[in-house]
Amino acid sequence: MTDLISFAAGGYHFISGVFQYSAGVRADDGFEIVRARFRTMLPLSEAFAAIEGHLKARNRSPAAFCACELRSPAPFTEDGFAAFNKEYVGWLERWNLIKDGVNPVARTNVCPQLSPPQAVSVYAFSYSVPKTSPVPGGFVVAGSGEAPEGKSNYRDHAIRLGDRSVEGLTEKARWVLGEMERRMRALGATWADNTGTHLYTIYDIHPLLEREIVARGASSKGLSWHYARPPVDDLDYEMDVRGVSTEIVI
Repeated sequence: MTDLISFAAGGYHFISGVFQYSAGVRADDGFEIVRARFRTMLPLSEAFAAIEGHLKARNRSPAAFCACELRSPAPFTEDGFAAFNKEYVGWLERWNLIKDGVNPVARTNVCPQLSPPQAVSVYAFSYSVPKTSPVPGGFVVAGSGEAPEGKSNYRDHAIRLGDRSVEGLTEKARWVLGEMERRMRALGATWADNTGTHLYTIYDIHPLLEREIVARGASSKGLSWHYARPPVDDLDYEMDVRGVSTEIVI
């Protein structure tokens, strides 16, 4: 099992990931996770100011910020993605969330195929609050496409690169579902604990929906399919999953 790292200032633990995001977060004892979705997504510069104001209104500091859901105009090149990640991490550094290059905040970043934003924008975010309900505190698993993270690039390690056949998409889905399960195990959760599972692809997943996704319990609370692509060229399929106590629209 992957060891969890404490981020006591935020009231949560996280799975170490890559420099731009952690692989997932879990609320500490005495805390629970709230997910807030913007009614209209906001570009990064506006979104982080709005998030800080929202947290302040709830008597929470920026340290409580534990997960972020982004929407980008189009998939990045490998170099473009690296440059963007440095820009994004700069916002977290302003809040002193990065220590010794370790990032505790989970993230999903996908690209709507239709009506994309003009600039990278925040769609939703999650944060910790002191526990007020008897339900579990919750978790958020960061999004993953069909390639291992932390390698020198995505293209050379992608599952069934460029293969959008039923067989190709099935193998991509199996790999991503396995990664979701690995991260959930590290967070002490299973599909039964989820309150929301998201799938991001522009390709037809109906041929594999029942046998690969439904059969293993990944859609036990329903499945939200976003007509969007992963954030890097050549990737085709992404998922994330969460189990939170409260969801709001702001």
